[in-house]
Amino acid sequence: MTESRLSSSCYIMSTINDTILQHAVFLLTGIPGLEDIHVWISIPFCLMYIISILGNSVILFIIKTDPTLHEPMYIFLSMLAITDLGISISTMPTILGIYWFNSREISFDACFAQLFFIHFLSGIESTMLLFMAFDRFVAIYNPLRYASILTPLRVAKMGLVSLLRGVVLIFPLPILLKRFRYCQVNILSHSYCLHQDVMKMACSDIRVNSVYGLFVIVSTVGLDSLFILLSYVMILKTVRSIASHAERIKALNTCVSHVCAVLLFYTALIGLSVIHRFGKNSFSFIQIVMGYVYMMVPPLMNPIVYSVKSKQIRVRIIRMFVK
Repeated sequence: MTESRLSSSCYIMSTINDTILQHAVFLLTGIPGLEDIHVWISIPFCLMYIISILGNSVILFIIKTDPTLHEPMYIFLSMLAITDLGISISTMPTILGIYWFNSREISFDACFAQLFFIHFLSGIESTMLLFMAFDRFVAIYNPLRYASILTPLRVAKMGLVSLLRGVVLIFPLPILLKRFRYCQVNILSHSYCLHQDVMKMACSDIRVNSVYGLFVIVSTVGLDSLFILLSYVMILKTVRSIASHAERIKALNTCVSHVCAVLLFYTALIGLSVIHRFGKNSFSFIQIVMGYVYMMVPPLMNPIVYSVKSKQIRVRIIRMFVK
């Protein structure tokens, strides 16, 4: 009888714990210590959000409505703009909700969905930057065969590959996180959900998640950045063989905007990943700042960089606003 009551009590406690965990939430973080001025901090964040939405939307509108821009380089740029829009939309409402309404709670399922889209879109952006590097390599190395190599069908297949790779690599992350039990104060260190941040909240063995997360980073960011570097090594070798100094400058100038986009994305992403994995004793303020840079700066700056450095887009933006 005693054993039966003990077993029944254990079952009831287990059911209660499962019910609590089912309705549990994560708590998102603004900037600790600056809660009194969160409303003021939200003003530049809101402006950055609006500018990134408008900037990427203008890029998409111009490329879609101008047939002369239906080239591989601008098609890849439109894919990059769509990705940046997705990253902004999936993160900024949560961030602004914290600063405007102190809405810090996010359910487990919503958090897992958000981190899936963040990592999925980040992986696609990395792939797009790789494809754009390949585009610049083909345009400089073999310009006569540029149109025959990067055909519309091939560009579409490359976009489909980026989507499939993102789904295959990122989809296991929320599934691996859902198997954990979260039995501690679930206060995340950012204003949105990241895999490496959420898995630290688990009171289970996270070695599988840690190893798989590292595998995802290496197979996306690691490989993509390596191939981008190799592409630019080949571009520089090709440019050095051009006899005319003016032509060399012209060829390199077509790569400036892409180099800026690569530096904006990979510097913030690699910095944030290193801090999360190896900076256990680093200040939380540094993690928070790097998280905001990673989420906000590339979607904000990419349309500005391409509008400034790409003459075709710059001219069409001026014509659009003049009209």
